[in-house]
Amino acid sequence: MNENDFKEIEMTPDEKFSAIANLKKNLEEEFIQLGQLLSEIKRVKTFRLKGYKSFKEFVEEEYNMAGSFASKIISIYDLFIKELDVDEMTVKSIGVDKLSMIKGFVKDSSFEESEKWIDRAETMQTVDLREYIKDVREKQKEKSLKDVFIEQFKERMVVFFNCSQKELNFKLALYFQDMNLEEVKQIIKEKQQRFEETDNWDSQ
Repeated sequence: MNENDFKEIEMTPDEKFSAIANLKKNLEEEFIQLGQLLSEIKRVKTFRLKGYKSFKEFVEEEYNMAGSFASKIISIYDLFIKELDVDEMTVKSIGVDKLSMIKGFVKDSSFEESEKWIDRAETMQTVDLREYIKDVREKQKEKSLKDVFIEQFKERMVVFFNCSQKELNFKLALYFQDMNLEEVKQIIKEKQQRFEETDNWDSQ
């Protein structure tokens, strides 16, 4: 496959339908092109030419392929090949399972962090990558006392003012605009010191 293969595939609908069946036979090697074909068919709703009302029905009835798996292959192609332009051989070497594992992290990360996730997936064994991801998720769940206090304060204020977070930020800006910021700074410093010295915080 050359660099032009990931442009719109120039096939008739019937040729695309036949190609999917052939690619499915060698899924481990051909999942990228399969993902591209399925992505195009889903996007332009070519499956309707076969009389199907939904893409899910099309892949399940026509190819005995789970709709969830087809969506997985499509999302891998769309993210790693189409959006991030990752080298095809790199994507193939990582494989469907590990790409699926890191997809959520890559999608929500900066380009630099995405590259790190791709490197991890390429170099780590599946079991090790799974454990690494488990540790990352556990750390994300951990919240500091400050995090809890901030969330509780925001929730209380949003409920009290019966407004959105954006509107609350506006109200707080109005409140602080005419205040003596040096005095506010001192008050916050004292309260923060008390907060950090105790495990419990009671609003004053």
